[in-house]
Amino acid sequence: MTLHVSKNGPPMEFDLRAAINAVSDVVANRPLPLREFDQIYMKVADMVIQAHLIAERLHNLNVVFIGDGDAISLSIMHLKQSGIFKKAPNKIHLLDFDERIVNAVIRFSEKFDFSDKMTAELYNVVDPLPESSFQKHDAFYTNPPWGSKNGGESVKAFMERGFEATNKSALGVLVIADDPKLPWTQEVLQSTQITALNMGFVVGEMIPELHLYHLDDNPKLRSCTCIFRRVEGAVLPSKSMPLNSLRLKNFYGGGSPLIIKHVREIASLNYGKAADVSYKLETLEEFDE
Repeated sequence: MTLHVSKNGPPMEFDLRAAINAVSDVVANRPLPLREFDQIYMKVADMVIQAHLIAERLHNLNVVFIGDGDAISLSIMHLKQSGIFKKAPNKIHLLDFDERIVNAVIRFSEKFDFSDKMTAELYNVVDPLPESSFQKHDAFYTNPPWGSKNGGESVKAFMERGFEATNKSALGVLVIADDPKLPWTQEVLQSTQITALNMGFVVGEMIPELHLYHLDDNPKLRSCTCIFRRVEGAVLPSKSMPLNSLRLKNFYGGGSPLIIKHVREIASLNYGKAADVSYKLETLEEFDE
C-alpha cells in the first residue's frame, strides 16, 4: 500500500496492516502515560508514519533518543526486525528518566530478538550526559515536553542534550507542537530554531502538523517533525553540564519545577496485564460464602 506523509511528502510503500499490527505490539507493551510529566502518547497511525519517516532519514546511523514515551524507537526496530521496513538505524540507544519505559524497551527487544540493536538506560536531562553517550552518536531524536507555559525552555533542555550526544556530522530530530492558530506553538518553534542555530545546527527539513495525540484537553493539537543538521565547522560542546537551578524552577511551566529525578517501576509478575489494583472480582451468588 502506498501512503503519503503530506501532499508533497515522499510515498511510503509497505504492508500497512502488518505495520499497524506490529506497532500495536509496541503500544501494548508501553506503560500508561503520566500526564503530570507531559507524557502524552502519539496515536497509532501517526506512529507508523513517524516510524517510517525516521527509519528512512536515519538509516544506518547510530541514534540516541532523549526520552521516548511514544515508543517510536521501539516501533522502528520492531518494524525492521519483522521485515516490514527495509530501512532503519544501525543501533538505537534510549535515555529516559522513567524506569517503566526503560525496562519495557529492554524486555520487548529481548523478547523479539533485537537487543543487540536496541538498548535503554535510565537518565534525566537534569544531569550531565553519561560519558558513554557524549558525542558518541550520529543522530538524536527527541519529543520533549512542549513548553506551552515556559517559552520552550523544556524543549531546549532536551535539544541541548541531543546536541551534546552527537558527533560533528550529526543529524537531529525534534518533534514539537505545531498549530498556526495557537501563538505559543509558533513562539516555541521560533525559539527552538534559534537554539539550534546557536548550537551549530540548521533546519534541513520540516514536516508541519503531522501527528495527533491522546490529549484530552486538546485532541486536535498536532506536532511537526523538524530535522536539523550540524553545519560543517560548528564547534562541539567541550563537556556536558547539569541544568542549573533557575532552569529547573519553571521546567514544566506555570511555576511547576522539575523535582523528580526518576520514575521507578514497581515490580510485577504480570507484565502486559491489568494491574490487580485496577479492578475487583465479584463471584456468582451461589458461590458466596
